[in-house]
Amino acid sequence: MELLVASGIGACMAAGIYLILRLRTFAVVLGMTMITYAINTFLFATGRLVVNLPPILHDGDAAAYTDPLPQALVLTAIVISFGMTAVVVMMSLGAFIEGGDDHINMPPDDREMPPLKTIDDRPEEERA
Repeated sequence: MELLVASGIGACMAAGIYLILRLRTFAVVLGMTMITYAINTFLFATGRLVVNLPPILHDGDAAAYTDPLPQALVLTAIVISFGMTAVVVMMSLGAFIEGGDDHINMPPDDREMPPLKTIDDRPEEERA
């Protein structure tokens, strides 16, 4: 069970990183969502996943219980990530309406970037 959950977390994280590195805002939003799912699943898995056991045990040891703290943290993280996703979607929608496309503008090559100014490039008045 742990191997399956760990593989799912790794696949979600890898897909999220791949999507974040794309140059379209919709893919970046989906990538952030996938990474959020991976982190939430990781937090949920830290609470000792137990299959086919009742949540309340009358005669048993406390080690058989599922820890409720990671579940509360995941619930809080889901609400926060939903709000942040809504904000990012609205920002990207505004950029799409203003710009006409959803590309993230980055120079294709470093040669198109203006050269950085060094100390020797400053005018004589500023050197002193």
